[in-house]
Amino acid sequence: MDNLETVAFQIISNVGSARSCYIGAIQAAREGRREEAQELMREGKEQFVEGHHIHMDLLTKSAEGGLDMGAWGMLIMHAEDQLMSAEAFGILAEEFMELYELMYKKEG
Repeated sequence: MDNLETVAFQIISNVGSARSCYIGAIQAAREGRREEAQELMREGKEQFVEGHHIHMDLLTKSAEGGLDMGAWGMLIMHAEDQLMSAEAFGILAEEFMELYELMYKKEG
């Protein structure tokens, strides 16, 4: 496993990209661009899963006693916060997409 700073930034980068995709999906859905919204959700989920896997590897290594968080503990906590935030955005994006779909069906 890379050093903790690198691992933390890998998580932050992946889940940050996921969150951006989820926000883009909501915006596309609001504007009636359904296919684009679905593609952004797919991209977001891929990025989220990658960040989640990196986090799980980190937790596994920690549980085995192979990690000393030391000075990087706060950065790891930030990465975990970003992970949870992206997960919430993904759930909300799915709900918004369904809501916009229903709205457009009723209008059309």
